[in-house]
Parts: sequence; structure tokens; C-alpha cells
Amino acid sequence: MCEHKDKNVKLIVKESTCEIYKPGDEIYIEKFLVDKERSGPVCLTALQAIYPFIYAARKGVTLEQMGYSEMSFQCPDCDETAIFTITTYEDGE
Repeated sequence: MCEHKDKNVKLIVKESTCEIYKPGDEIYIEKFLVDKERSGPVCLTALQAIYPFIYAARKGVTLEQMGYSEMSFQCPDCDETAIFTITTYEDGE
């Protein structure tokens, strides 16, 4: 198996009009896998829409470096909006 030095990423729902996500929901991504045990619901459409930001965070780029303090997106499937913050975390947190 190849060795990855990517950071772990946590998505935190700040606000949401989507019935899937509630404020405070968290999604943990360890290196390149979703931690199913620790994470709330994972919508594949939402994940796909924000994946470029997740990938950048895995590589150590902050939202601030990308010009954002938080990330908001419009769901491509419906008229719902969710606002996420993205942080990194160490193993064991």
C-alpha cells in the first residue's frame, strides 16, 4: 500500500436548509477515506460538490489561502444550501 502524508479533514455543518444536514453534523475524512463510525450522514452529491476543497485541505491548503473563511454551496440536485467549515485534525482526535 502506498504511503500517504495527507492531512485528516473534518467537515462541520455550520448552517443548512437541507433535510440531510443539521448544524453541528461532522464528517471525518482520514487521509482519503470517510470514517463511517465517527461521521454523520454523507451525501455523495454534497461530497462531490465540495471535493476540490477537501482535496486542497488534505494537501495542507487552508480555506483562507483559497480566499474563503467558510464554504457555502448550492446543491446541484435541489434548491437546498449547506455551509461547511473545513478543518484538519491529527490522528486520535
